[in-house]
Amino acid sequence: MDGSHFSFGRTLVVAPHPDDEVLGAGGTIAKLASQGEEVFVAIVTEGKPPTFDAATIARTQDEAREAHQVLGVRETLWLRLPAAQLAETAHASVNGALLDLIQRLAPKTVLVPFVGDMHMDHQLTFTSALVACRPHQAEFPKLILAYETLSETNWNAPYLSPGFLPNFFVDITEHLEAKVEAMQLFASQLREPPHERSIATLRALATLRGATVMRPAAEAFVLVRHVV
Repeated sequence: MDGSHFSFGRTLVVAPHPDDEVLGAGGTIAKLASQGEEVFVAIVTEGKPPTFDAATIARTQDEAREAHQVLGVRETLWLRLPAAQLAETAHASVNGALLDLIQRLAPKTVLVPFVGDMHMDHQLTFTSALVACRPHQAEFPKLILAYETLSETNWNAPYLSPGFLPNFFVDITEHLEAKVEAMQLFASQLREPPHERSIATLRALATLRGATVMRPAAEAFVLVRHVV
């Protein structure tokens, strides 16, 4: 499916950590915002002392705000659950935080991390997001897509965890540079190539996903649910 001629409506992008949303859906965010859609980003976790010092936490959050401004994000929402400790956090707390957000924003579309990602925070965020989006509610998201995150989606063990097999593509040809600019603002998270969290790799993935659907650049997703 090609997302070029599809209306996402109000969209919530759920990111386990700051920068996941840019790596996985930065071009899509910029495209939707340019079309006048409301795009919200929820950052599920933040670093907590003593594992993360206050200066590092503040720097990452400042980078996120600047990156989101470039992409046109309507509002950045911080759930402030402990980073790298979601497995030790009561599942009901994670579910509840996301459910409150879904009920308050009433998004038509929700973008979530892929369940097969290596990082446990990504896996648990995916699961809790689906709990929050259950269709027994009076209002629920009609479209749920899972995005791929460089250095998390590709580094898990093949055949032992779900493989990322995209079946929904968004043409980001006109918005790739906005995605690159946003990622460059995450200087604390960038690495030199051939590391997956490099600008060169980000561009290469956009080219690869674009070539799959005969576009210069694209982002790829796994369709989780679509109600029409």
